[in-house]
Amino acid sequence: MSLPSSDAATTALPRAKASRGRRSMFLRRPFFTVALIVAAAYVLAATFAPHVAPFDPVKQDFMAMMQGPSLTHPLGTDSYGQDILSRVIYGARYALIIGIFSVLIGAAGGLVIGLAAGLSGGWLEWALMRLIDSILALPSLILAVAFIAILGQGVDKVVVAVGLSMIGPFARTVRADVMQVRVQLFIEAAQLMSIPYLRVVWRHVLPNVIFPLAVQVTIRVSEAILVSSSLSFLGIGVTPPTPDWGLMIAEGRDFVSFAPWMSAMPGFALALLLIALSIVGDGIREEFDPKLRRGA
Repeated sequence: MSLPSSDAATTALPRAKASRGRRSMFLRRPFFTVALIVAAAYVLAATFAPHVAPFDPVKQDFMAMMQGPSLTHPLGTDSYGQDILSRVIYGARYALIIGIFSVLIGAAGGLVIGLAAGLSGGWLEWALMRLIDSILALPSLILAVAFIAILGQGVDKVVVAVGLSMIGPFARTVRADVMQVRVQLFIEAAQLMSIPYLRVVWRHVLPNVIFPLAVQVTIRVSEAILVSSSLSFLGIGVTPPTPDWGLMIAEGRDFVSFAPWMSAMPGFALALLLIALSIVGDGIREEFDPKLRRGA
């Protein structure tokens, strides 16, 4: 029986270690695994909401107003007789839609501004950095309130408002990564080879910026959901009778003394999703962020 050559054994060893590392990621991070399962359950519930929800989320039944949890209504009903479980399930759909698309808007805007600020220099960089500083000077919620005042209410308006309010953090992250990449030797070598500047940016700068930006996207989805729910709680976000968690919490606060489930159930659903997404985002960042991997 022939033994494997030394080259084959040397090649197979790193592959075996890498495969064991990928398989053991879920075992090494049990909280990440549990949080990922919870987040996946929310995604599945939001995707198949029409098949999972037992009732129409906007159907009113004044004969069943503010009923406590029961077999018919496991999470009770609200002041309009609407089934809270159905509204919570559909609320997951709106929360994830607003969170994901608003973060994509913020990441796209931050990528453009951050690239321009990191590559331009001079007065253009100064002007863009002052724009970023002005965005970062105010909390995301305050900026979202200002944009809502201009755009108006509605799900699509909330997506745009929250997305615009999150451009600043993404732009700052992209600019910092660009400043690190542009001084690398392979960038100078590409420029000395007379490669067109836009091609250098596309082939060398952008790939080194996209992955850290994608990691930031996974982290900030929970922040976008919290901001959008806060807008609805304040009465300036999603309009009734849309099944939004922030709106449901606001509607139930007047009845919290004798019907606490009206606010408690959507509040618990919101808190659980935010915690799960935060743990998942932190786990992805710690596992795949090149900066942290180099530091380790």
